[in-house]
Amino acid sequence: MTKIFISGAGAFGVALALSLEKTQKNITLITRAPRTLSKTRKITNLPGVTIPESINITGDSSLITQNDILLLAVPLQKLSKYLHEFEGNPGIAVACCKGIDLKTNIGPTEIIKNTIGCTSAILTGPSFASDIAKGLPTALTIATKEISVGTRLQTNLSTDTLRLYLSTDPHGAELGGALKNIIAIACGLCVGAGYGESARSAVLTRGFSEILRIATKLGAKEKTLYGLSGLGDLVLTCTSPQSRNFSYGFCIGANTPPNTNDTIEGIGTAQAVLSISRKHGLEMPITEAVVDIIEESKSVESVLHGLLNRPLGKE
Repeated sequence: MTKIFISGAGAFGVALALSLEKTQKNITLITRAPRTLSKTRKITNLPGVTIPESINITGDSSLITQNDILLLAVPLQKLSKYLHEFEGNPGIAVACCKGIDLKTNIGPTEIIKNTIGCTSAILTGPSFASDIAKGLPTALTIATKEISVGTRLQTNLSTDTLRLYLSTDPHGAELGGALKNIIAIACGLCVGAGYGESARSAVLTRGFSEILRIATKLGAKEKTLYGLSGLGDLVLTCTSPQSRNFSYGFCIGANTPPNTNDTIEGIGTAQAVLSISRKHGLEMPITEAVVDIIEESKSVESVLHGLLNRPLGKE
């Protein structure tokens, strides 16, 4: 039986473990605090959820062998450091995080290649950890350049409620998952500042155009961006208060303190993407506006006024 290891016992890592455990797979969570988690079997980000005894918990990544699948539910900005210190030897590593590394401007599959060097894939799409943990229907993209690897991952990671659809465009899938977080922050700003649903719809729509512009320039397939890992993820993230990135923007727009305990991948991604877009001479007004907010160089009012009062042009 294929063993599945999940690095990162946060909400998404635990949710994946709960979903996969129902298929009678051999599941192990890797965490920095194995003794505590083994004792409590609970995490604060998934209230009311108990990790069953059938899921193994360890702090030892060296247990992973070439026969095993590793799911990396580690925040993107911490992934490179984590893998540089990693002791295991997985046959396949699947990135379950979204974003672009602020220091290197690369995504998770490239980070895997540059660190542990094994075959890689990315699991991404419209999903909330709480839904997966509850066993609610969820459809995601599993993207890898190697079809045989993708087929194996579909077989081993799909469940009755977690359905995986195969893509051979991992670069496009990870760009869609990363870029939508920027737009979600902007949509949160709009709603939090009281600009209304119509304004959010406008920002979401123009944001998708911005995603298409830079992602295709960087080599993503347009078809990928219209799928689960692009448009699907964008719509969910921009329209639900469960989204950490949307909620972050909402709090700033409403002039209330955001939750600093949450991982807001859109912050680092926006800064990295703005740097990339300038190198390519691309106009990215929403991304630039989000960076202005993050760096506190402009007020929320001036940023939103500038976005919603751009020169009229063709659709």
